[in-house]
Amino acid sequence: MTALLGLSHELLHCIFAEVDPADLAALALTCQDLHSYIRGNRLLHKDIYVRRYDEPSCNAEQDWERQMQDLTKLERLLESENKQTKLDSLGFVAEQINRLLETAHRKTELSSNLPLLIEHFHDTTNVDAFLCSSTLFDRAGNENQQPADTEELRQASAKLHCLFGVPINVVPNRLTYAYQRPDLSLSPSSCTRLQMRPLPTHTYARSKVYDLRQYTLHTLWGPFTDDGTQRVDWEKVEAVMVVLGFNLNKFTERSDGRWPCIWDKPFIGASPNSYSSPPVIAGPSRDPDDEDKMFKIRELALALDAQDPYGVTGTWMRVVCFLDYNDLYAFNFSARVETDEQREPIDTEEAIRLIKIKLQVTKIEPPGSGDEGEEDDDDGMDWSHFHGERLPVVHFRGNSRSLHASWDPNANSKIRGTVRQTPEGEIRWTTFSIFHGEERWRSEGIQVGGIRSGRGVLGNWFDKDYDIHGPAGPTAFWKITDELEDDRSRSGSSPLAYF
Repeated sequence: MTALLGLSHELLHCIFAEVDPADLAALALTCQDLHSYIRGNRLLHKDIYVRRYDEPSCNAEQDWERQMQDLTKLERLLESENKQTKLDSLGFVAEQINRLLETAHRKTELSSNLPLLIEHFHDTTNVDAFLCSSTLFDRAGNENQQPADTEELRQASAKLHCLFGVPINVVPNRLTYAYQRPDLSLSPSSCTRLQMRPLPTHTYARSKVYDLRQYTLHTLWGPFTDDGTQRVDWEKVEAVMVVLGFNLNKFTERSDGRWPCIWDKPFIGASPNSYSSPPVIAGPSRDPDDEDKMFKIRELALALDAQDPYGVTGTWMRVVCFLDYNDLYAFNFSARVETDEQREPIDTEEAIRLIKIKLQVTKIEPPGSGDEGEEDDDDGMDWSHFHGERLPVVHFRGNSRSLHASWDPNANSKIRGTVRQTPEGEIRWTTFSIFHGEERWRSEGIQVGGIRSGRGVLGNWFDKDYDIHGPAGPTAFWKITDELEDDRSRSGSSPLAYF
């Protein structure tokens, strides 16, 4: 020990920088001299941090020692075999995982945070404790999946599930069964088996997504809490993700691989600025006059794109699901349900539409500006707890085209919308689908992972006049290229890109 303490501070720094973070605290307790050297040594803690985790890109002063202690505690909790300890630490774990994702390197292959999280969530006990503690798993979960005690923790778990990005669609082991109207043409035993069968998570998520009581003016008919604050209701976002994930996986199976499996990579794309446009694929040659016109249009747009913090301009992929209107109406209005009572799970098959949309920025306004023809959204909103820089409101226009049939009347349309921040700093997308000059459908969504995330936007679509009888349903869209892709250049390919 004497020989070690006799070394210069520079050599001690080089030695201790190689120490595992979990062992550094123990090392500081071995003697007073080492305690004095390690405690408060900002440079040492920073070097150990950046060797193991992604260095935050923000310019704010960092408390490296405190962050090291928090992340060391996080890893111990994730490695723990004690289920109750994990459950009791849900709030802390959610906070630390959010921070790891917020500070993750924008390039997945260069990130240290993402592989660390992915490895720990191979452990199903972490999945059960931290990702399956929302209200959804009160009825849908197995014996190891139970909702947390408080609304705040249930919301935190739902958000973690959305950031994880792979919908958890289990069949409950406990007695959660669906009741179906008996078919008198079947034998009594067959009727019993059909009426009493376990249902997977997506059936409970679907009952939440299509419950029209969730669509109110205070929720903006979107994934927000019913108090007019524009706070994200992550349990709604979670339900949308589970339903769309199930339908997309089913679509993949039916397409014989022509449509790739998406939402199958944990935590990928769930960080701010994680979207990266793929290399441009050269298309067929154009007429010189067309090239000149496109160049002029693009030149005018570049000035706006340079001011756009959200990365709107480009080509996006969208998925929309909906129930047959007769099924939607029967589900909501055939039987009276108390206000605080959850509707029964449904496994009615939905329709799915895949839509390619091309968007371009048309106008940028100061923070707080309202939609076209509407009053400012800031009116009556509480921004006192907002942290960071207020970003502008970006308006966009474009068009959408169905990938199923060129004649689809509800998929081929013009589109307009806005992107803005909410008072809690989330990125809110509003879109309007326009048919023959008239707005018909509207959507409200939240960009999971934050600004310019690769994961994209999850939310709800509905009648633009807020018809309380519907229709309404789940939708998502994610960017596939920064280019305003020419369909002719991809005429022989399928829409494979997810990020």
